[in-house]
Amino acid sequence: MSGLFPLLDTPRTPSPQGVGELARDVLWDFEMNRPVWRGGNPVWVTGAAAVKSWAARAVRTVRREKDIFSADYGSDVQSLTGRPFSEEVRQSEATRLVRECLGINPHIKDVQQIRVEFQGAELSIACTMMTDYGEVALDGRYI
Repeated sequence: MSGLFPLLDTPRTPSPQGVGELARDVLWDFEMNRPVWRGGNPVWVTGAAAVKSWAARAVRTVRREKDIFSADYGSDVQSLTGRPFSEEVRQSEATRLVRECLGINPHIKDVQQIRVEFQGAELSIACTMMTDYGEVALDGRYI
């Protein structure tokens, strides 16, 4: 059974040798900020696509804002917008906070090439995640 959609059964997919449990997540439409549905059921993705879907939502979720998530899930990057930090301090803190947010996923081994851009109240994040499934790029506006 799925934690995101508790009334729906999660499809069972065998994992590749040496990877452990296969990453599995619901395909997310980031333009509309909602899951993708077909035929009345969510579309499930596995592997690199699942890690990317999870990571993009984790960065967008404000840590400790909702009780349905654990205290480790989400990001504190949003706390840097509108603060009187120098650009150098903001970049350094944003890099640390993105690594901290993504580091809780057991399929993400490292986060590299983190680029964070603040434009007023908007925040754009780009990075490369080294995962069990190879390199996965994350790039988009998150606030």
